[in-house]
Amino acid sequence: MRGVVNQMLSELDGASTDNEGLFVLAASNHPWDIDSALLRPGRFDRTVLVLPPDVEAREAILRLHLRGRPTERLDLGKIAKGTDGMSGADLALICEQATETAMEASMASGRVQPITQRHLQEAAKSVRPSIGEWMETARNYAMYGNDAGAYDELAAYLKKRRR
Repeated sequence: MRGVVNQMLSELDGASTDNEGLFVLAASNHPWDIDSALLRPGRFDRTVLVLPPDVEAREAILRLHLRGRPTERLDLGKIAKGTDGMSGADLALICEQATETAMEASMASGRVQPITQRHLQEAAKSVRPSIGEWMETARNYAMYGNDAGAYDELAAYLKKRRR
């Protein structure tokens, strides 16, 4: 990894041409593993914590992933309330599984069967939140490795959620 870090530092520091309007963005699921040399001023010196979606965001994510698919009247708010702690990818999987169930029913009946509330509820029951392990690791960093305050926002979120 040292070679990758050195190459990135070289690219970031060596850009001597006009950089007006240039913005470099990076993302990581493991911010605690990022080399501190990359986090110095003028490099990747700002961080943004992206938390799991709240109930309104989960409803919007479900709506997005169901857009253009045949559905009957759905109470996405109810599904969103029951999916606390799930990521956007988890919610997309719920929609995919519900769609597959409706497609199987369509093939069996010979006519299009819409995605129903029941399809979504059953899919939601079968999908396990994928961020649990990450949250445990993040909690440990927020509790025990936060001397410089890098994880204050995460610590506040976890305290609020009592994790």
